[in-house]
Amino acid sequence: MTKQYLFLLTILISPFLLPTDTVSQTPIDNLTETIRTKDAAFWVAYNKCDTEAIRLMFTDDVEFYHDKGGPTIGLDNFMTAVKTGLCGNADSRLRREAVDATVAIFPMTRSNTIYGAIISGEHVFYVRQKGKSEFSDGRAKFMHLWLVKDGVWKMSRVLSYDHGPANRKE
Repeated sequence: MTKQYLFLLTILISPFLLPTDTVSQTPIDNLTETIRTKDAAFWVAYNKCDTEAIRLMFTDDVEFYHDKGGPTIGLDNFMTAVKTGLCGNADSRLRREAVDATVAIFPMTRSNTIYGAIISGEHVFYVRQKGKSEFSDGRAKFMHLWLVKDGVWKMSRVLSYDHGPANRKE
């Protein structure tokens, strides 16, 4: 099996390994609003480089997979990458924006109880450099697995892939 299939298999079976006390009381009809709100809050923190807020949104065992930058495993490693990469240069930052028409949310349930959700879609990135006009940098696909940990929604698995030119349309 390739690494991609092993990762997908891990995502698919990991919910069955969760303790039953991590399930959500979020009704399924509120799930879309809940996940959109949580994900939007993450991207606000991302765009501002608010590393304290970003840290609180992830599980300790977060796995981040990027098709250009490779995997980053664990919260401490992820936060180091955020602080030294994305937020490492105050004169040059990225801004991310979802392509709303592509965003979809899928409930993850067990015994009719929500324990997580996947949000996926496409997003575009813009570069903001001190003293220059913002410009588009690229377009990619994303998938985030949000899980309920100790009654709190947190991102556990993140995939950012199929990066390409900003002007491409799918």
